[in-house]
Amino acid sequence: MEKYNYISAEEAVQIVKSGDRVFSHGSASTPVYLLNKLLERAGEINDVELVSISTFGDIEWEKPGVTDSFYLNSLFVSANVRKWANSSRGRYVPIFLSEIPILFSKGYLPLDVAIVQVSPPDMHGYCSLGTSVDAAWSAVREAKKVIAQVNPKVPRTLGDSAIHYTNFTAMVWHEEALPTVDYGSKSSEITDQIGKNVAELIEDGSTLQAGIGAIPDAVLRCLTNHKNLGVHTEMFSDGVVPLIESGVVNNEYKTVSVGKTVTSFVAGTQKVYDFVDDNPNVSFKSVSFVNDTSIIRQNPKMIAINSALEIDLTGQICADSIGTYQYSGIGGQMDFMRGASLSDGGKPIIAIPSETAKGVSRITPFLNQGAGVVTTRGHAHYIVTEYGVVNLYGKNLEQRSKLLISIAHPRHRETLEKAHFERFK
Repeated sequence: MEKYNYISAEEAVQIVKSGDRVFSHGSASTPVYLLNKLLERAGEINDVELVSISTFGDIEWEKPGVTDSFYLNSLFVSANVRKWANSSRGRYVPIFLSEIPILFSKGYLPLDVAIVQVSPPDMHGYCSLGTSVDAAWSAVREAKKVIAQVNPKVPRTLGDSAIHYTNFTAMVWHEEALPTVDYGSKSSEITDQIGKNVAELIEDGSTLQAGIGAIPDAVLRCLTNHKNLGVHTEMFSDGVVPLIESGVVNNEYKTVSVGKTVTSFVAGTQKVYDFVDDNPNVSFKSVSFVNDTSIIRQNPKMIAINSALEIDLTGQICADSIGTYQYSGIGGQMDFMRGASLSDGGKPIIAIPSETAKGVSRITPFLNQGAGVVTTRGHAHYIVTEYGVVNLYGKNLEQRSKLLISIAHPRHRETLEKAHFERFK
């Protein structure tokens, strides 16, 4: 370890100066330890802009004085900073996941410092970006200075994950378990039925993009009798692992990266982190590649499975906000919805429960005022709830409305039919 000149976290974060823009590594690779050491400098430095995609862990932004010194500019709002992003000291940047690296490389958001979490250097001096290559691949290349939190718990992932230690301005050794999330534990009868409905749309030989959450995991559990599936996805979780281990996913019918599971990041339990460690079957790539529509469409029978917060009767899909309240982000939904629709035999799918936990219909006459349209009605194809599957492609507005009402929760259909009549007479 002496070879690499590790320094203390307190010393490393001194690199950040007032007025700097600082990128933080995200998801399971969030360098929480270093970020909290940086936030402890509140009052000492000012006007520091933090830029990140989704982050995990207890980021101590609510401590007194932090938001006076630090400002959050989020590219995808996650639960741990949602209140911050919706405060007077936080904002959200609407951006396709595939284009985030352009923000750094083309000077829209030039980076002064990048803070990342990596595996220890190997015998050749290369560290790994571990569970999240995504936009971090670009950030470490574009930032003027890079601080690395070196953690032996970070898996050594393959693909475009390697970063030589000489790229780091400072290295801090800190061992801690990566944050975990168990999407399978969030399943219910409703998500299971949605999973079955989606699985019926998937043919043997398809390539999958499965987003985050209980519904994609439910879909994957229904694919055990399928054959020759492939995976080209921005992220995956535990649900993909048994399909690869059983041979259901063999990636042989793909056009891009044949024989390999392609992803940008993983998030889940320790099981999936162990699975990707030094695994030559899994290729981690930058989102500029994984989410490139021109790349995605090359895979035949591309299946994109995504979710939403609400859908209006014409097929406009809101997936990132509740009214004006920023809940998440655009992410990779449109990258894959469009890529799948252009794929030979591809199917872009939005899968949602018919109503919220509070009994509010997710299929609505109009989106909430201020809601963001992530997927336009021109891009909407398959919509799935626990009550069935409809395909909006090629349908006029009135036909779409009737189809969506047919898969709404029965208790809301009368209200939706009245709205349909008022609109279309």
